[in-house]
Amino acid sequence: MTGLFLNIYRKIMMVVFIVISTTVLFLIAGLLSTSNISFFKFKVNGDIGAEVFLRIIGYENPLIGHALTGANTDYPIFSTGFRLLTNVEMNDIRSLIRSEIPGFSAFDSNFLIAEEGVDFTDIPIESAPPIDVLLQERNIAANELKELNSGKVSSGDSPSEKSVFIYHTHSWESYLPLLGLEGAKNENEAVDGKTNITIVGELLGQELEKRGVGASVDKTNIGQELDKKGWLSYKSYEISRSLVQNAMAGNDKLEYFIDLHRDSVRKDSTTAMINNQPYARIVFVIGEENKNFQKNLKFANELHKILNKQYPGISKGVLPKKGIGVDGIYNQDLSANSLVVEVGGVDNNMKELKNTVEALAEAISQIYWKAEEVNG
Repeated sequence: MTGLFLNIYRKIMMVVFIVISTTVLFLIAGLLSTSNISFFKFKVNGDIGAEVFLRIIGYENPLIGHALTGANTDYPIFSTGFRLLTNVEMNDIRSLIRSEIPGFSAFDSNFLIAEEGVDFTDIPIESAPPIDVLLQERNIAANELKELNSGKVSSGDSPSEKSVFIYHTHSWESYLPLLGLEGAKNENEAVDGKTNITIVGELLGQELEKRGVGASVDKTNIGQELDKKGWLSYKSYEISRSLVQNAMAGNDKLEYFIDLHRDSVRKDSTTAMINNQPYARIVFVIGEENKNFQKNLKFANELHKILNKQYPGISKGVLPKKGIGVDGIYNQDLSANSLVVEVGGVDNNMKELKNTVEALAEAISQIYWKAEEVNG
C-alpha cells in the first residue's frame, strides 16, 4: 500500500513540476517579447558565423589573425565552444528557449542594417489565415476612403516606359482601420480580398509617375489564385514568381521590382511621428538564399539611408531572412534591384500610409534618376 501511495505521489509531483516549468517558460517568453532592456537585444551588423570561422582559422594561420586585428572581438573561444555544445548564445538569452516554444523562432532573424533603437521586437511577423478568410471582400471604411481621395490630383501623362514593377505576394494583407476595425485586438482580422495592400501599391505607382518614373502595378488576387490551384498560402511566392517572370518577358525595360507587404506587429512598432506628421514605418526584407543577395542589399541600404536622412526613423532597417519556414529567396534571384518592403502594420491608417508612400516614392525616384544620369 505504501508503494502505491509513493507512486501516486511521484506522479503528482511530476505533474506539478511540468506545470511550474511550463509557466516559468512562458513568463520568460513574454518578458523577452515585450522587454526593451538592452540585455535582451541582439547585436546588428555582425555575421557571427563568419567571424567565428575566421577566428578559428586565425589561430592556425597568423596572416588571418593579423587581418582580423581591430575587428569585433565579442566571440571568445569559451563562448564559441559553449554555443557549439549547447546551441545557447551567452549574449542572447532568447537562445535558451527558441527551440522550446512554437513560433518563437520568428524572432531569430537579426537586422543586418538597423535604425537606432530597433531590436528583435521590431522584426516583421507574418500570419496566414485560412483560405476562406483570405477570399472575403469588404469595402474600405468611409473615413479612410475620404482620406484616400483627399488631395488627389491628376499626375498628367504617365511615362510610356515602365521601369518599376510593383506586386503583392500576400495581396490579402490589409489594415484594421481600412476595414473599419481600428483598435481590434486580433491582428489576424486585418485580411481582405478587396481592401488590402494593393491600395498601397496603386498609391506608390501613382507617386512614382508623378516623379517621372514609369510604374506597372499588378493587383492579382493571390488568395483567389491559391484557391483555384488548391494550394496553401505558403505557396504564394510560386504564384507571384510567375507574375514577375511574365512582366519581365513582356517588358525588358523593367529594372526595379517591389513586393509590398504589411507587418503584423502593432502600432507602437510600426508608426512614427516625423516633423509633426504620422508615418507608417518600413522594413526592407532580403532573402539570404538568393544569388543577388549582395546587390539587393546595396539597393535596400541606399533606400534606407535616403529615407532616414529625409524622414528620420521611417525605415527600421534591412532584415535578411533564411532557414526553415522561410522562403529565403522572395523572387529576388530574378533581379539585382528587387525587395520585399513591409509598409506599416495592422494598425496603420490611410493618412500614415499615404505619407510613407510619398516618402518611399521619392527615395526610389532619387535612385532611378541618379542611375539614369550615370547611364547617360
